[in-house]
Amino acid sequence: MASKKFIVEVEPAIEAKDGKPSMGPVYRSVFAKDGFPPPIDGLDSCWDVFRLSVEKYPNNPMLGTREFVDGKHGKYVWLTYKQVYDKVIRVGNAIRACGVEPGGRCGIYGANCAEWVMSMEACNAHGLYCVPLYDTLGHGAVEFIICHAEVTLAFVEAKKIPEVLKTFPKAGEYLKTIVSFGKVTPEQKEQCEGFGVAIHSWEEFLSLGDDKQFELPLKKKSDICTIMYTSGTTGDPKGVLISNNSIVTLIAGVHRLLGSVDASLDSNDVYLSFLPLAHIFDRVIEECFINHGASIGFWRGDVKLLIEDIGELKPTIFCAVPRVLDRIYSGLQQKISSGGFLKSKLFSLAYAYKLRNMKGGKKHPEASPLSDKIVFSKIKQGLGGNVRIILSGAAPLAPHVEAFLKVVTCSHVLQGYGLTETCAGSFVSLPNEMEMVGTVGPPVPNLDARLESVPEMNYDALSSKPQGEICIRGDVLFAGYYKREDLTAEVLVDGWFHTGDIGEWQPDGSMKIIDRKKNIFKLSQGEYVAVENLENVFGLVSDLDSIWIYGNSFESCLVAVANPNKQAIEHYAETHNISGDFEALCENPKIKEYVLGELTKVGKENKLKGFEFVKAIHLDPVPFDMERDLLTPTFKKKRPQLLKYYQSVIDNMYQKINNR
Repeated sequence: MASKKFIVEVEPAIEAKDGKPSMGPVYRSVFAKDGFPPPIDGLDSCWDVFRLSVEKYPNNPMLGTREFVDGKHGKYVWLTYKQVYDKVIRVGNAIRACGVEPGGRCGIYGANCAEWVMSMEACNAHGLYCVPLYDTLGHGAVEFIICHAEVTLAFVEAKKIPEVLKTFPKAGEYLKTIVSFGKVTPEQKEQCEGFGVAIHSWEEFLSLGDDKQFELPLKKKSDICTIMYTSGTTGDPKGVLISNNSIVTLIAGVHRLLGSVDASLDSNDVYLSFLPLAHIFDRVIEECFINHGASIGFWRGDVKLLIEDIGELKPTIFCAVPRVLDRIYSGLQQKISSGGFLKSKLFSLAYAYKLRNMKGGKKHPEASPLSDKIVFSKIKQGLGGNVRIILSGAAPLAPHVEAFLKVVTCSHVLQGYGLTETCAGSFVSLPNEMEMVGTVGPPVPNLDARLESVPEMNYDALSSKPQGEICIRGDVLFAGYYKREDLTAEVLVDGWFHTGDIGEWQPDGSMKIIDRKKNIFKLSQGEYVAVENLENVFGLVSDLDSIWIYGNSFESCLVAVANPNKQAIEHYAETHNISGDFEALCENPKIKEYVLGELTKVGKENKLKGFEFVKAIHLDPVPFDMERDLLTPTFKKKRPQLLKYYQSVIDNMYQKINNR
């Protein structure tokens, strides 16, 4: 690379030999050029993260929940760090009173709430493995995880108890105690008695250990603190073993990174907890907040009411997945276009002026203070008025959405990349660097990263434009897959974790995710197709919210199923005198022809090969969702399930193509 502004080389490249692929140089963040940040004093475990903050910030508000009065949600009501600590001690004593010893497994199943965090901290206190269960998982996956992890006690959101009861009698081999975050019905008590399982309401459970005092065991950095099951796009979920060391190492790295770009967290920061705590992204963000004595407020669990929760909480840091940010973007676009000609024109001028200045190197507060005050302040207020960092993760954020939000929200919009196996944030883009739009930025300053060539996909880690599988090394890595040494050995080679994602180093040292190693198939003429790369390219068509591309070795071309953007399609139909509601428009041949034309245009602009163009498309007005098992809880496409669901649509498209 000609310039490496944000990374430094620490080990040279390795040429291909003995049948092994070549490996690019080892790089680390420029903020770690003199070495990785040392562990923060006294932090050896996740329990230390919480315990030390209780000592330092006992009266700071820690966990906030909206009060429910007269059938309405009102203000946030807060528990201080000391109040949470006192409850955590009671929870821990109650767990131990149920016979769960250090090293035992406790499951947590439900939406984010104060009880979720208290249950997790009680596990941390007593050296128990916390086993989160996605609150979107059905009883089949819940049963698998309870049995695989040998969970003996499970904390469960009240409305999820019926799902857990469906896992019996099989889960009853291990699960002996259920604790509701709320109340328990007489029918549920009766059902559990029939299975020989104890069930308690939250308040009842807390009192179980009140006359007992269990000593907290000594905890080591190497101890496993959680088994986090990946949602998985195929097959059974994998149990990722995460140690105390992984999490405290990540906290030190985030601390170094944010301090290096003048964006440090402090005790006045406020975070909205709505991404699933059962996922590593939210878990480590909340650990970072707890480490600084900051405040965490919980949403009400309804995405349609999210903006209202934001307005009430007024967070300073907002973490989201692209799907949420896409909704915010679409909502803003709708408001702008319905605001009349003058308002729309003023917005466009202010946007273009500020964007040009930001691209010219000006920091966002200095790019156009007047535009911020007159035009964009309303958008900032719509996010509560205090947001200073928006962090997107779990899936790629479209570059046009990222650039738009960077300008109009008057805050840093950063995109990150990481996996459960790398303890979340492995790369993150930096504030005030417009060149990084569309990338995930440089590595965080607590790990090493390199690319490994993938010859069968024509990715060369040693070329002038280095491309290859992203490999990561460092203390943030997981300790292996629980009970799956075979799978661990596949991905952990010589200390390097092979992510399965294809990246491309940018000239400034940031990383761009361009493909997925496993999502490759051959067309009938022998051409290989890297499908994720194509979906990234075709995803640039702003008229589409999502696209899934399909091909196989019996066909010579590609077809696609897409979720069109309702506003964009209806606008096109209106301007071209095409009638019908949204569902009818999705079936209309003229609309399909228009969308195919837009895909072709983007394909040509990105110099795709002839066989990489989409030849037929089906427009589904209903977005890909988890309810139909088409997405994982982190919004990754489940390709085998998509094929099964749309098989007849696919067959129909190919039949029409082959009959032409």
